[in-house]
Amino acid sequence: MDKYIVTLTAEERAQLQALVGKGKHAAQQVVSALILLNCDVAVHQDRRRLSSEELAEVLHIGARKIDRVKRAFVEQGLEAALHRRLSSRVYERVADGDVEAHLIALSCSQPPAGRLRWSLRLLADKAVELNYVQAISHETVRRTLKKMNSSPGRRSAG
Repeated sequence: MDKYIVTLTAEERAQLQALVGKGKHAAQQVVSALILLNCDVAVHQDRRRLSSEELAEVLHIGARKIDRVKRAFVEQGLEAALHRRLSSRVYERVADGDVEAHLIALSCSQPPAGRLRWSLRLLADKAVELNYVQAISHETVRRTLKKMNSSPGRRSAG
């Protein structure tokens, strides 16, 4: 693994100390600020600096977190080190408006023989059987019905 050397300017150090010292900030942002302050080479020239493993133990985090924060600071700057990167993954929706309407209608219909009410798994299986979708999980059915304020086990939808 590459070794990243953190050297903060006086302005960056003051900004990080203000972030850690006062105000309300996200916990991960404060932890990242503490990591950068403790890994700063300019401040720790005269005294021994904590290793990544020692710092991880003190802050109760993983050593890999320290390496990721140092790397982000060196490669992308202070803002990238303090803020989480947004996911680039795109989630394709399985249940569009048409499928949602079919699921709601199905959940309001009579349950299969031998059943008192529809279960989420039964609804998912029936939606696939009726070719509303190729595949759908019971969790997607749950989220769809919850979003529509309709649940197969509720007495009233209001």
